[in-house]
Amino acid sequence: MSGHSKFANIKHKKEKNDAAKGKIFTVIGREIAVAVKEGGADPANNSKLRDVIAKAKANNMPNDTIDRGIKKAAGDAASVNYVANTYEGYGPNGTAIIVDTLTDNKNRTASNVRNAFTKGGGNVGTTGCVSFMFDKKGQIIVDKEECDMDADELMMIALDSGAEDFSEEEDSFEIITAPEEFSAVREALEAAKVPMLEAEVTMIPQTWVELTSEDDKKKMNRILDLLDEDDDVQAVYHNWDE
Repeated sequence: MSGHSKFANIKHKKEKNDAAKGKIFTVIGREIAVAVKEGGADPANNSKLRDVIAKAKANNMPNDTIDRGIKKAAGDAASVNYVANTYEGYGPNGTAIIVDTLTDNKNRTASNVRNAFTKGGGNVGTTGCVSFMFDKKGQIIVDKEECDMDADELMMIALDSGAEDFSEEEDSFEIITAPEEFSAVREALEAAKVPMLEAEVTMIPQTWVELTSEDDKKKMNRILDLLDEDDDVQAVYHNWDE
């Protein structure tokens, strides 16, 4: 894990403009709607909803916005018809890209995702063509500046609650879990008042690809920017070593 913490990327993302904040709130709003439809509006009885709320708080979504989203989804459950789809494909120089979407119009989303790949010189592949190069894991990032605990104490809480791995980066701690242990570990950290900068189940590349040509870097950024601008796109995973 060392040397490939997402923290630098997260800091970069957090410094983006208000439009980016609006995008992440849209993403989380859809996740709240789906979680409420699947498991009800009470977080105490809905672990998926608890995880989404934690993600919302890590992204500084106001509590009243979270509450409004839950109430709206609970009162409007019949009209929540988002469908989850995952696309896999290749960017420049064989980089692997996975795109998770949540949409009310599959045709529109499929067209937009293909368009993003094409404009960056990549192409959408078949299901499974790149996902075998990633491991699905729970990942929790803790900013050292925000955390009062020392590394050993934090590591013991994480490992005792079921974490697989703990690593210390230059400016953050990274905790990795199996997907099924993620909620338990996150809740243990929450109970210990550990501030989490990011907490989600994600796809972690097994190997990383470097792009040496400026043209390839521009093309890869083009793909990622177009996907980032699409409200139907929930998450993008790739193995480009930025």
